[in-house]
Amino acid sequence: MSALEDFTHRGEYSLVICEKPDTARRVADALKMQKLESKRVGNSEVFLVERETKRYIICSAAGHLYTVADTAKKRTVYPVYDVEWVPLHQAQKGKSYVAERIRVISELSKNASKFINSCDFDIEGETIGYNILKYACNGKESWALRAKFSTLTADELRYAIATAKVGLGGNLAEAGRTRHVIDFIYGINLSRALQQSIYAASKGFRSMSIGRVQGPTLSFVVGREVEIRTFVPLPYWSIDALVEKDGQKLTANYEKEKVFELKLAEKIVDDCIGKDGVVDEVKRSRFKESPPTPFNLGDLQREAYRCIGLTPSQTLALAERLYLDALISYPRTSSQKLPPSINYKKILQDLAEISAFRQHAMLTLAGKLVPHEGPKDDPAHPAIYPTGEHPKRQLEAKEFKLYALIVNRFLAVFAEAALRERISVIIDIAGYKFKLNGRTTISLGWLEFYSDYIMHEDRALPDFTEGERVKVLKVSMHDKLEQPPPRYNQSSLLAKMEEESIGTKATRSEIIRTLYDRGYITDSSIMATPIGFAVVETMQAYSSAILSVEMTREIEGSLENIEAGKIHGEQVIEKAIADLDESLSSMKSSEKEIGKRLSYAVKTAIAAEYVLGNCPVCKKGKLRIIKSKSTGKRFAGCTNYSNGCRASAPLPQKGIIKPLKKECNTCKWPIIVARFGRYRMKFCINVSCPTKKGAKNV
Repeated sequence: MSALEDFTHRGEYSLVICEKPDTARRVADALKMQKLESKRVGNSEVFLVERETKRYIICSAAGHLYTVADTAKKRTVYPVYDVEWVPLHQAQKGKSYVAERIRVISELSKNASKFINSCDFDIEGETIGYNILKYACNGKESWALRAKFSTLTADELRYAIATAKVGLGGNLAEAGRTRHVIDFIYGINLSRALQQSIYAASKGFRSMSIGRVQGPTLSFVVGREVEIRTFVPLPYWSIDALVEKDGQKLTANYEKEKVFELKLAEKIVDDCIGKDGVVDEVKRSRFKESPPTPFNLGDLQREAYRCIGLTPSQTLALAERLYLDALISYPRTSSQKLPPSINYKKILQDLAEISAFRQHAMLTLAGKLVPHEGPKDDPAHPAIYPTGEHPKRQLEAKEFKLYALIVNRFLAVFAEAALRERISVIIDIAGYKFKLNGRTTISLGWLEFYSDYIMHEDRALPDFTEGERVKVLKVSMHDKLEQPPPRYNQSSLLAKMEEESIGTKATRSEIIRTLYDRGYITDSSIMATPIGFAVVETMQAYSSAILSVEMTREIEGSLENIEAGKIHGEQVIEKAIADLDESLSSMKSSEKEIGKRLSYAVKTAIAAEYVLGNCPVCKKGKLRIIKSKSTGKRFAGCTNYSNGCRASAPLPQKGIIKPLKKECNTCKWPIIVARFGRYRMKFCINVSCPTKKGAKNV
């Protein structure tokens, strides 16, 4: 008898299908009464639990086990509209483990009396579970029970399994499967169109991609870069007065922030020199600063970037780990609401047992437990909140920082509003108005709980009375230039995507990372590369609809209507194909013209990628990556070699090399980063550098 048969032949059982192995382990631990049995079959771990009179076998996927694929499987052909769902290992290399997982689930399904879909309760989780039930379990998707939970705490998991019912997931699976089909059709056709255009023009190849969300997102970056490069700065002058009151020196600003005429600015200064000021007006106003709203995923990603320096994709990955450890609720949510059903009091009591949060948790418990909620809601999950569970392992530094941010935000939303006072003093100097602004905090309220993440410095002013004379020590003018709009960073670009309603809470950070991986954007202050510019300019010239925010937003709206049961997926797919076909026809007829544009950008980008920096020896050439024809090894050499410069340096033979555009402070040779999978090594390439002590792991 095989390991699986030992489990499946003991009597009637329900098959519980989880999305991830860690979730399966937690479900098994939650359901067990006394004994928990487990068996490892290949790369899968299967659990058997008997609870009261019921028996459960718990297994897991490892994310998506099925994907959309091109039925023709000819990589150079487009358009491709005939697609099918296939096991992941049949469509992607390196996924051979999927075959074993599918086999295990299929074997377990044969004798199961009930099926419970316990994948994450969102559009992706529903799609994963639906496909497993449909394909691996031989058509059980329509009558399987659906378990819904937002945390992996034992109590919630037991309740979710006990109350699982048919139809709980609604139309999420249809919306999810429709999204996958549309994204695949757009991605594969547009990517092949770009690649075939390059081949038609130069017989060369470059892996390129563009998609229905990638396109508009990249166009935001390119559009901003165009704004910056075409910005014409206007000169202006700011004017301030240094005044003295009760021995305290204060800077008052002229009422107009910008004065665009030099003569006028000079006249104001000349008129004010040597004059005393008179207090024209004193205004005091108290105001309340409301507590922040609970985190949804977008809010968390932006705040983690601002406070901790985590990229959106890093935040999502760390939040997923905290969720799998049952420390926080499900992070892929749009909600800014915390329903009373999550039991605020118990969570706070549990948090009070953790030393880092004890004081503030106790203060929160003593107040009114009414959260300050935001307007956004999500029918699947509440806002992100700590469960109160204590970490069972030592959290890594970044994990703890993110966890602490989530805990402190949770505490802050229950606090009182901060009470502050705003003070405005208008000083008349020779008929010109200058303003002093002050601000003081009367009651900290929520700021006490969130002080590590927000600046709330006070600026107290001396007591002024209307009509009193004020000594003016100096009046100054400062010449300045208007500044262009700032470049996007990952946080602000994600916010732009959210504002424009393109992508989903789960996919936006992945889209940004893909743009980096494709070489379309670069740097933390995001710039479009020559390739990124070329892709957008080419699409604008030959297929502008691909960059259309409206088109992408319309598809997102249609997917939401599928979830709501208002339309069917087939209608949305047919409409998307019709729109795409028009764009592809335009691109097909202009392949060579498109290819010429892209080929030039690719060559320019490749040339730039190979330059590491200036040559410190001859000071005329550039050090670039060169591959030896005789040995095949790469090294750094000077472009001024033909004129006698023999500067060279060895380079790592594996990994991706990226120039940092920085020089070593000691020897002036370039500093580079070499990437080896998850690891990066940052070092000066000069092996004879006086400070050389080996590479530095960063």
